[in-house]
Amino acid sequence: MLSEKCYELGSKSSIIREIFAFGQMRKAQVGPDQVYDFSLGNPSIPAPPSVKQAVMELMDTPAEEVHAYTAASGDLQVRRTVAESLNRRFSEEFTEEGIFMTCGAAASLNISIRALANEGDEFIVFAPFFPEYRCWVEGAGAILKVSRPEACGFQIDFQNLEQLLSPKTKAVIVNSPNNPSGVVYSEETIRRLAGMLEKKSKEYGSPIYLITDEPYREIVYDGIQVPFVTRYYRNTMVCYSYSKSLSLPGERIGYIAVPGRVQDYKRLMAAIGGAARMLGFVCAPSLFQQVVGRCVEETGDINAYKRNRDLLYEGLTRLGYTCVKPQGAFYLFVQSLEEDAYAFCQRAKNYDLLLVPSDDFGCPGYVRIAYCVAEKTIVGAMPAFEKLAKEYKQGQLC
Repeated sequence: MLSEKCYELGSKSSIIREIFAFGQMRKAQVGPDQVYDFSLGNPSIPAPPSVKQAVMELMDTPAEEVHAYTAASGDLQVRRTVAESLNRRFSEEFTEEGIFMTCGAAASLNISIRALANEGDEFIVFAPFFPEYRCWVEGAGAILKVSRPEACGFQIDFQNLEQLLSPKTKAVIVNSPNNPSGVVYSEETIRRLAGMLEKKSKEYGSPIYLITDEPYREIVYDGIQVPFVTRYYRNTMVCYSYSKSLSLPGERIGYIAVPGRVQDYKRLMAAIGGAARMLGFVCAPSLFQQVVGRCVEETGDINAYKRNRDLLYEGLTRLGYTCVKPQGAFYLFVQSLEEDAYAFCQRAKNYDLLLVPSDDFGCPGYVRIAYCVAEKTIVGAMPAFEKLAKEYKQGQLC
């Protein structure tokens, strides 16, 4: 007998990937300029020049220094560089022992969840949330609980969160800037969350961990500051990826950062190492460990995403769409023009508009639009969005 859970996951791909695959097929049929594909969060801006320079320089060094296995937790000097950067930027006290290099944020989160989870433990996420959280939590034998957001602004609904917290709660997962809404949790929200988790940890007699999913940390607009959560809550694990900040999604490189003041720090770091071993995630790609070690505080041209955000947000709201204005990341969360977001996205395909329905994000009635695309794609899509809106206004649905 095969694993039924693995069969189920493998036979049904994510809705995002399904729509992306459909887009590839349509582009081959009608031409890439005729398809407005907003499905995948694939960075559209190039990596900063320093990345190419680092790669070229590293390729001229001896192979055994670049392509060999590193320690399971990553190259010592790279981990030290990452820790020093975090300390400098966020007034923290990380050490290289608290940095574990990973194959991107997916590996960071999967490892962190597996390091904490025992059968029947509960992990709480805030809607809207990245759908793979469910896969990783349930794959670890734990239970996913979804906390609904505030009706206005998509900040945390603390009354709902408190109803979900229990002695079985092992961790809460926070994603800010958020995929898919682009919302950044305010400092007030993070302080209140930290206070509630401290109180409940004492009440239950065991720590509730806070896992932060931060691949979009640097992609913020209008002077918004992203609170660095370890400064507000002791038992925090930071999961990071360079996929978005350095435009390197295919290279799968990131880290887990754990401050030394976390409860049971040494045991937790050992559990992280054990989880990585169990999942086969030891020794992140050695070449790109060295690259990020040299480019640790670089980013691509974030202004390009801001221009796209403004162009899309202003264009859609002018057409009558209701949107959550993103403070960060590169997604626009738009209210569907009918209750069934899947049906709305199917109708949008008639205009070669490829949008992602929000149901799998735990927040029905919306669609996600990834605006990490060429500016011309947004400009070209506006007439299609207008025709789609008119179809609903005129009651032409069949």
